[in-house]
Amino acid sequence: MQQFLELFHPLPGNGYLLVTSKIDGLANALNDKITEIGGNFSIALYGKGDFEDAKIQKIDSLSKPFHALPRDNDRVVLYDIFAKHTSKKMLLQLAYRTLANAAEIIIIEPKNTLQREETCALLEKMEFRAPNRIEDILEGYDVFIAKKMHMWGNGL
Repeated sequence: MQQFLELFHPLPGNGYLLVTSKIDGLANALNDKITEIGGNFSIALYGKGDFEDAKIQKIDSLSKPFHALPRDNDRVVLYDIFAKHTSKKMLLQLAYRTLANAAEIIIIEPKNTLQREETCALLEKMEFRAPNRIEDILEGYDVFIAKKMHMWGNGL
């Protein structure tokens, strides 16, 4: 987990959104890392659970979108939801819209759930740049990371 958390360099006032199907140690670790320096941490939860320390939005169906303001987040983490959601493209469009320019998206799925080439190609198609899979940074999971670049693609 510590190696994974090193991907995050939050600054005071930065916004981080975790879109997930479960609340577990990863949510707690991200919340602690982000809020200790004055960052904003929120969760869009597809499923049941509760989290006291963050703004939480509950979504009752894997076919529905999450809600987030445009350019409101500096990083969006899709954790154990991307492969399950009925519309991967919709999730990526929403993430793109809510990310600030030069911000990153991180997709975390159980190992071998997503194909590397297919996932990276989809990220590129949805205007995320430099997609990459990071192996063995989070035990039992594949981590994909890509960047929303200013003045590329959708222009948001």
